[in-house]
Amino acid sequence: MNIDLVKNKLEANLNKKVIVTVYGMRNKISRYEGVLYKIYPNIFTILYNGVEKSFTYNEYITGDIKIKFI
Repeated sequence: MNIDLVKNKLEANLNKKVIVTVYGMRNKISRYEGVLYKIYPNIFTILYNGVEKSFTYNEYITGDIKIKFI
């Protein structure tokens, strides 16, 4: 998987609901349910409870985060 494929997949689902699961250190898991808000060259953002949360494409490729489209 490369970054262009990830960008294309996210652009196709722009302004749709998503759940982003973040796998942190020491088995800490955070979930954010929001709207896929903006796409930038190196990051994408979701709108979660009125706050923008940003993630990188590399986090998705390496499995540090998972994205589920609702």
